[in-house]
Amino acid sequence: MRLENREGRPTSGVLEMELPQASAPSRAGLGSLGLVGLDSSNHRPQQGGSKAGSRGPYLSGAAGQSCWVPMDQDFGPFLTERRSHCPFPKHFSSRSKDPCFTENTPLLGSFSQEEGSRCMPVYHPEFITADEPWENSSAEWEGGALLSTELAVSSGSASTEKGELLDSAHIRCHLSKLRCCVQWLKVSGLFVFVVLCSILFSLYPDQGKFWQLLAVSPLESYSVNLSSHADSMLLQVDLAGALVASGPSHLGKEEHVAVEVTQANAPGSRRRRPQQVTHNWTIFLNPSGGEHTVMSRTFEVLSREPVSINIRASLQQTQIVPLLMAHQYLRASIEAQVTIAAVILAGVYVLIIFEIVHRTLAAMLGSLAALAALAVIGDRPTLTQVVEWIDFETLALLFGMMILVAIFSETGFFDYCAVKAYQLSRGRVWAMIIMLCLIAAVLSAFLDNVTTALLFTPVTIRLCEVLNLDPRQVLIAEVIFTNIGGAATAIGDPPNVIIVSNQELRKMGLDFAGFTAHMFAGICFVLLFSFPLLRLLYWNRKLYNKEPSEIVELKHEIHVWRLTAQRISPASHEETAVRGLLLEKVLSLERLLARRLHSFHRQISQEDKNWETNIQELQKKHRISDRTLLTKCVTVLGLVIFMFFLNSFVPGVHLDLGWIAILGAIWLLILADIHDFEIILHRVEWATLLFFAALFILMEIPVLLNLSRDPEISLPAPPLMYALALGACLGGNGTLIGASANVVCAGIAEQHGYGFSFMEFFRLGFPMMIVSCMVGMCYLLVAHVVMGWN
Repeated sequence: MRLENREGRPTSGVLEMELPQASAPSRAGLGSLGLVGLDSSNHRPQQGGSKAGSRGPYLSGAAGQSCWVPMDQDFGPFLTERRSHCPFPKHFSSRSKDPCFTENTPLLGSFSQEEGSRCMPVYHPEFITADEPWENSSAEWEGGALLSTELAVSSGSASTEKGELLDSAHIRCHLSKLRCCVQWLKVSGLFVFVVLCSILFSLYPDQGKFWQLLAVSPLESYSVNLSSHADSMLLQVDLAGALVASGPSHLGKEEHVAVEVTQANAPGSRRRRPQQVTHNWTIFLNPSGGEHTVMSRTFEVLSREPVSINIRASLQQTQIVPLLMAHQYLRASIEAQVTIAAVILAGVYVLIIFEIVHRTLAAMLGSLAALAALAVIGDRPTLTQVVEWIDFETLALLFGMMILVAIFSETGFFDYCAVKAYQLSRGRVWAMIIMLCLIAAVLSAFLDNVTTALLFTPVTIRLCEVLNLDPRQVLIAEVIFTNIGGAATAIGDPPNVIIVSNQELRKMGLDFAGFTAHMFAGICFVLLFSFPLLRLLYWNRKLYNKEPSEIVELKHEIHVWRLTAQRISPASHEETAVRGLLLEKVLSLERLLARRLHSFHRQISQEDKNWETNIQELQKKHRISDRTLLTKCVTVLGLVIFMFFLNSFVPGVHLDLGWIAILGAIWLLILADIHDFEIILHRVEWATLLFFAALFILMEIPVLLNLSRDPEISLPAPPLMYALALGACLGGNGTLIGASANVVCAGIAEQHGYGFSFMEFFRLGFPMMIVSCMVGMCYLLVAHVVMGWN
């Protein structure tokens, strides 16, 4: 055992003790060791092993360099005899002037409590040399005795702590076994679930639809009789042709096709008068004869009686309307289908919320379960149909923007923006926080908010460390405004990308410019309310660290040592000894921390006095790394955004948003002269792309479009669309797992040692979410109800 001061130098009155090898106690006891050696050349007492040549009453290495003391004999005669040969009295001739010392023990040594009790330090008045007065030596001897007493007390406390350590080790061992069991149950359960879904999906064939060509007119209708199946619960009828979903209130037309589904009693019924149940379905025709559209409707089958379908057209002129019709029976009722869908969706949410598996895998499991359920009820889709459910324009838009942002991040622009915010705030904390949040919101409006959080978080942590701020509070506020800013445009957040890329909504008049104009105006109002609310929520919060930076760093060091000790499994005696030594290191650092907390006086200023010096250091480290590449990135990104708006106003531009993003990525790859293309591909969030692809398969029935198509509800699609966008983007601030940017920011902060919990985020994010959603709702009511802005 070696006692050192904080700088690592041995004190002048230091006592060092070499521990035996861990295997020594198993071979021989302490009595067989026999000797305690004091080597004056390096001031280290040594324990001799039971080797040949080490069993004598004393043993000297070089002349005048070392001496050995028998433990079971009296020290007096030996010291008198060897006084002239032992130069170690000067080892105790002066006291250490540094009270701040730590304990540094080699990790490979271990000793039992009995060995520690017999290896006592040697202090005796006979150690006085001729040129030293007795008073000084006596004082040193008394100090040494006090040191030995302190070591004995610390040894007793260490044994108690080791006992507690063993108890906690048993608890951790049981917890480790419990985690292994839970992990095994999770893997086994998910594997059984996947196998079961795979078997169910393989037992039923693809239900290929057989389309029948029809020709209807006001003078001629089409009728067909269908025999019911024994296990059929629903009848699904599909019509394809020049059809539209909206009613005459939208188009101002009355031309439509009427479908009547009638179910009669069986021929052998005992009832005198057969009763019939008729379902009516009205589909409006597209007067321009546009694209081929498929419309579906499901009718309930009440019994095993035959079903008849009658189709007729109501037109202003006598003309023939060509149509395609297909039908199929389903083996589950509407209530059963809704229940199955709710269970699958709830299961996916549970897997994502509790992070049982990765969110991409959770979406894939939900898609597999949905496909298996469709196969069981008799509506198994083909592989071509499943692929058609995926919105590839949305994936292309996300992929192209990811490539642009991946190259853009190489310029150091995000670090420069964060340092610039600190410079403009001139060291004022709240001014810097507001500027950081505002810059994050603006960047998220034109770039992916996940990427903004990914690149902004590390430099924000560095700024907070310079200002002695708590990074957790600043990061939570920053990621909240990242989500708010991402809702301002059609490309700032994935929900907006999905909405603006939908072909059905684009046929209804949705475009990039209109969507951005509506959302940008609403988000401006949300920001006006969010900044004062942020200041109000932080009114009584301590943004500064409670302790000085030195104490914070020391706490981090203690945390690292404690984690290192906890990760060592006490499976053997050696590992237990190493773990004990690490915990002794933790105890010594905690004693040092207590002394520093007692000596330091906390002085917290509301303004950084050294901001000019700090900004110079930060500008040297965080600056624009490649100005030429930055110019190319800004040029291409500006051109891409300009093309997005141009696509909304110029009909001659036949490029969708996905194509524009892909072309922009290709332009920037050529201009940037990227040779190592794999590095760029590694920065593409493939898991996010697969996540959305699986969600498209899981959620193929579009709720918003179905509501707008329902003639009984007759709601316009644009207000529903903007409400969905605001709710999806702003609602992500409610919890830590509500948005991908939240999870990314929390993960990076935890890697830097500043992780925040679910409740810490909830206490700030949930009130911000409630207020921002209320402001967005009021904005939509005024814009679409009062002003009629549709």
